[in-house]
Amino acid sequence: MRTHSLGFPRMGRNRELKTALEAHWAGRLDTEGLLAVAADLRRRHWALQRDAGIDLVPVGDFSLYDHMLDLAATFGVVPGRYGHAGGPVPTDLYFRMARGGQDACGDVTAMEMTKWFDTNYHYIVPEFAADQAFALTGDGIRAQARQARDAGFAAKAVLPGPFTFLLLGKCADPAADPSRLLPRLLPAYRELLGELAETCPWIELDEPVLAQDLPRDLAEPFRAAYESLIEAAGPAKLLLATYFGGIAHNLPFVAGLPLGGLHIDCQRDPTQIAPVAAALAPETALSLGLVDGRNIWRVDAAAALARLDLAAERVGRDRILLAPSCSLLHCPVDLDDETALDPAVRHWMAFAAQKCREVRLLADAAAPGDRTRPEVAAGLAENRAAWEDRRQSRLARDEHVRRRVAEISPDMFHRPAPYPERARAQRAALSLPPLPTTTIGSFPQTPEIRRARRAHRAGELGDAAYEAFLKETLADTVARQEALGLDVLVHGEAERGDMVEYFGERLSGFCFTKNGWVQSYGSRCVKPPVLHGDVSRPGPMTVAWSAFAASLTPRPMKGMLTGPATILCWSFVRDDQPREATRRQIALALRDEVADLEAAGLRVIQIDEPALREGLPLRRRDWDQAIALAVDDFRLTASVARPETQIHTHMCYAEFGEIVPAIAAMDADVISLEASRSRMELLSAFADYAYPNEIGPGLYDIHSPRVPSVEEMEELLLRAAAVIDPRKLWANPDCGLKTRAWPETTAALANLVEAARRARRRLGLA
Repeated sequence: MRTHSLGFPRMGRNRELKTALEAHWAGRLDTEGLLAVAADLRRRHWALQRDAGIDLVPVGDFSLYDHMLDLAATFGVVPGRYGHAGGPVPTDLYFRMARGGQDACGDVTAMEMTKWFDTNYHYIVPEFAADQAFALTGDGIRAQARQARDAGFAAKAVLPGPFTFLLLGKCADPAADPSRLLPRLLPAYRELLGELAETCPWIELDEPVLAQDLPRDLAEPFRAAYESLIEAAGPAKLLLATYFGGIAHNLPFVAGLPLGGLHIDCQRDPTQIAPVAAALAPETALSLGLVDGRNIWRVDAAAALARLDLAAERVGRDRILLAPSCSLLHCPVDLDDETALDPAVRHWMAFAAQKCREVRLLADAAAPGDRTRPEVAAGLAENRAAWEDRRQSRLARDEHVRRRVAEISPDMFHRPAPYPERARAQRAALSLPPLPTTTIGSFPQTPEIRRARRAHRAGELGDAAYEAFLKETLADTVARQEALGLDVLVHGEAERGDMVEYFGERLSGFCFTKNGWVQSYGSRCVKPPVLHGDVSRPGPMTVAWSAFAASLTPRPMKGMLTGPATILCWSFVRDDQPREATRRQIALALRDEVADLEAAGLRVIQIDEPALREGLPLRRRDWDQAIALAVDDFRLTASVARPETQIHTHMCYAEFGEIVPAIAAMDADVISLEASRSRMELLSAFADYAYPNEIGPGLYDIHSPRVPSVEEMEELLLRAAAVIDPRKLWANPDCGLKTRAWPETTAALANLVEAARRARRRLGLA
């Protein structure tokens, strides 16, 4: 049975691409050197997949920043502000589109960035003009295909399909429908597919939008478009790939299409196998995504083979392909590097390399008779033993945690006073000016901080010396904020690496990898903790550092926590109980931390929930219950605070305008939102919904190195004040500042503080 992969991690086993990208941006590595690193990584990744048993390796899944940005560059979709005259997009322009820029070439903002469906991966949102022209210009995926062919690999080209590309993009006119650009886009796709067919026997077009709710009137245009693309692919077989959910509700889009193959995510929705199989054209292969591409647990081979047998009954084994459920972009590269993990838990895991081997094992066991062959039987027996060990392990259950969850009472979800009363008590306690200024939490993680952290973990820097270094760093961060004139300060989080990993290290039920990095955006990688058991808090996690920072200043100091939905979504979560059960355990642990921060004198506490929107199901019909449960867990975390304690939350890089009523139901006193890349597009949601509490729309993009002017941020504040009561408005960046350097951070915050002062005068609040 033939196997294939939908994509592989890009960064490299040791984050070689991250190192090369950041050296390139810093001027230490030229474009030729960067491209050489990329080519070498691709060769290595193809070889790793092939050697693990993957028959068709993917080309086009590799990117220097983002695959949606790659496709925009390939088709010449470059917003006018970049001054591109047409033709191929050079590397420096490509990165300006992703990151913005402020140099001799001009001052331009970056393109908008948001979450890729319900993952923690951020994609660059294509920007379409009303009269958008599409032309095949870039050579990226074609060059990768030639590289794979010349190196002797059997390659499958992989790129986003036209509907996912259009529907996940935005038009300059927010009211315009990007799907109306399809007739302009199709000729460019047809040309590209025709050229790829010369080197690739298979071409995969990814349409994960089919897992969402699509307008019925798109079904016929979809079918017509794909009939045209199948023709354009000529001798190559066209594989339509769906993932992140089932597509049975959208079968009219694909039923009977003469595709080479249709890929479905059987991990997210195994119930779709029968209806999808019944809808296939006779010549269409069914690609089964049986191995979870989103998590790090072993496949349950027995369950996977039962699903394979069901599919074989419907279409025959000769029409089945096997693959991971989606791209392995969301997994670390190789479990073999994790020699320090607890062997008991490590035995339950599989990273990208191991998942490729699992696909091969399932393919080799495709027919019942194959399962008795010695090498296959041994692999299945080892898989079965790992699963039995996990099911019986005592590492997963903590009866004290489960009793505490069972004892939660309704009053624990509500603050002791309504917002208007709390607001009066907080104004008296904090004495803040109108349009108060603050930041989201983190400050630059300088090379000195990173070196000290590494040295401490390696045992080269003792506990006392490391603590002294952190205290000196925090004192410097507090002093800088006072000098800038910020109203509510933060301690800067110098003691924390990743915002989720830090808490996982201090909670029970987690374990940690040494090299389990996954890409979040661009060169930014995160190392998600592994959640394998019931969660509790052995002791305070943030109190000492927050209290120390508060002792250094008379100004209000925020305690900084990561919320339960975000810890859940940004971890590799156990799959042996409902996700909601795990999140509630996390909420109770964080509730204890809120109480301890308050007892230590912190009167402002921020509980970040950037993953609240991303964690929602893809289909709207499933939203209400999911939102209600996530909001309840935030309230469970925060409602232990007294009325005079101001609770903040923060959200970023998702379409939050869709859930404003749910955000209001969280009942945070202040919410800060990412809004700068979209030029305050989010404000339209607040024009339609009277948000009851306070809000800080982000005034500048911290993922870009550019420093916005005072006038730019003042104009954004005034635009916000036209929609939001200025007495409930805050001024802040759109996210944390850990990835920035101090010079640009200081300059941008100085401009933000001045913008707030000017806006106060303009609005008559000074």
